[in-house]
Amino acid sequence: MRNELDDVDRRILTELTVDGRLSMRVLADRVHVSRAHAYNRLERLKSAGVIERFTVRINHSASGLDTSAFVALSIRQDSWRSVSEALRAMKFVDHFSLLGGDFDVLVLVRAPDNETLRRVVLEGLQSLDGVRSTRTWLIFDEDRGGLDETTA
Repeated sequence: MRNELDDVDRRILTELTVDGRLSMRVLADRVHVSRAHAYNRLERLKSAGVIERFTVRINHSASGLDTSAFVALSIRQDSWRSVSEALRAMKFVDHFSLLGGDFDVLVLVRAPDNETLRRVVLEGLQSLDGVRSTRTWLIFDEDRGGLDETTA
């Protein structure tokens, strides 16, 4: 179900994306509504599933994960469930998505160094039952940006 967002909703999401720990008073001041109105909007966004949870943004380099890569997997058609379970349990796998196109799965790996990344790809990903092939792209630099739709 798609929720229609207005300008106040978008401003609330933008502010919380920048700092998810804002007090209700500060949030209300920044989006120019009363605290009660900001609280009601926030509760509505949460109950509608627009806001799934509050989390932190990690500086991966500062946390010791200096090497990142996207790894595309081609998998057997019947192996998505087992591959996704294995990826959830695999150390250094930050994110993965099922795709349509030339590859079936895109995996974001964040590792402390190239040696660990090599081990994750060659000994971990390529050895998963159902994985037919992989292709790896090293990430030299990244910009994690802000919100997608809400800042438009």
